[in-house]
Amino acid sequence: MITIISCTNRNQSISRVVSAYYQSLLAEQNTESNIIDLQGLPKDFVFSALYGNAGKNNDFNIYSQQIAQGNKFVFVVPEYNGSFPGVLKAFIDGLEYPSKFNDKKVAMVGLSSGMQGSALALSHLTDILSYLGANLLGMRVKLPRVEANLKDGKITNDLYNQLLREQVEKLIKF
Repeated sequence: MITIISCTNRNQSISRVVSAYYQSLLAEQNTESNIIDLQGLPKDFVFSALYGNAGKNNDFNIYSQQIAQGNKFVFVVPEYNGSFPGVLKAFIDGLEYPSKFNDKKVAMVGLSSGMQGSALALSHLTDILSYLGANLLGMRVKLPRVEANLKDGKITNDLYNQLLREQVEKLIKF
């Protein structure tokens, strides 16, 4: 089972659309997956599930359990102000310590409206996940101008599709 994390809490996000598309690519390879959509996080989790309140928010604990039970993850990361969404950092900070990502395998897909393809965001997230002991797949897929390359929930750019399919194959073998 591979867990795909849609890394924003924005309603109707492109990250969610790309996460579902990634899930379809995994299904083509007969690989089961599920999606954790940060849009569904409890609205007050930064107050009710972190620090002294760790483990006290049952709605957040469901997410934490999914991370603890997973072995392979795909982070679908939109670029927000030259980095990744703050909700993702808060989510990671809310997980139990020591890290639930320790010795887990992680792939990353970056999304941006501009030309960077979320390169800085993926770099920042790489640093954090490395600190937490995750094993990172070297192939990070960056999808610049993602909105222009999506139609009806599918990636229309041949190169993007090729890169995503290569990453899926590598992640399955990883």
